[in-house]
Amino acid sequence: MAELVYPPVIGAVKAFWRALDLKFDFQGQENLPDEKHGGAVLAMNHISYLDFALVGTAALPMKRYVRFMAKKEIFDNKLAGPLMRGMHHINVDRSNGSASFVAALRALRDGEIVGIFPEGTISISFEIKELKSGAVRLAQGAGVPVIPTIIWGSQRLWTKKVKRNLRQRGVPISVTFGEPIFFEKDSDVDAGEALLRSAMLKMLHEVQEKYPDSHQGQRWAPVRLGGTAPAPLN
Repeated sequence: MAELVYPPVIGAVKAFWRALDLKFDFQGQENLPDEKHGGAVLAMNHISYLDFALVGTAALPMKRYVRFMAKKEIFDNKLAGPLMRGMHHINVDRSNGSASFVAALRALRDGEIVGIFPEGTISISFEIKELKSGAVRLAQGAGVPVIPTIIWGSQRLWTKKVKRNLRQRGVPISVTFGEPIFFEKDSDVDAGEALLRSAMLKMLHEVQEKYPDSHQGQRWAPVRLGGTAPAPLN
C-alpha cells in the first residue's frame, strides 16, 4: 500500500524526540518479523499517551510500520484523524467491536504488524492490569505470533491523571520486544491470555530492574518499587 503519510510523520516524531533529548534503550527488535516474513500482533503495556509513537519508533530498524488499534475518538479528531487514516491505523469503535476486529485480522493476513494495548486503557498504577482477549484471538485467527512488548519511562512525560511534563530533558525510555508466542487456532483463549500476561509481567520486571533512574519516591513509579503511583486495583 502507498505510504504517503507515515514517513513525514516519522520525521516529525523523531525531531520531537531529539528536542526532548530522550535516552532510548531499544531491545529485541530481532524478534519482529522483517518486511519479508509477514504479520504479528504486538501486545503492549500501556502507561502513557506517547506509547504508540515510541513503540513505532523502536520498530523502525526492522523497516516495519506498525498499524495501531486506537479508539474512535482519536480518528474523530480534526487534526489526528486524517493522520491516523493516512498511516492505516485501525479505528476501534467500542460500540461496534467486530468491525475493528475484522479490519485488524485483514491487516495481519496481509502481512502487517498490528499493535494492540490488551489492557484496554492506560494503567494509572503502571502495573499490568488484567488483559482483554483480543490479542490472542487475533493471533489465532490470522495464524501469526503475538510479540509481548514492554515500554517503560514514557509515563514520566505524559500519562493519565498527571499533568504532562514535556520540558524535562534526557528521560530514559525503554522499549523491549519479547520472543514471539504462538497460539494454536483452537487453543484455550483464557489460558493464552494468562500466558501472555505472565510473559509481559516478567519482561516488565526485568526492564524495571535495568532502568537507570531510581524509582524510590517517584510519582511515576509503582508502589511495588517504592513509588507513589496509585496502588493497582487488581
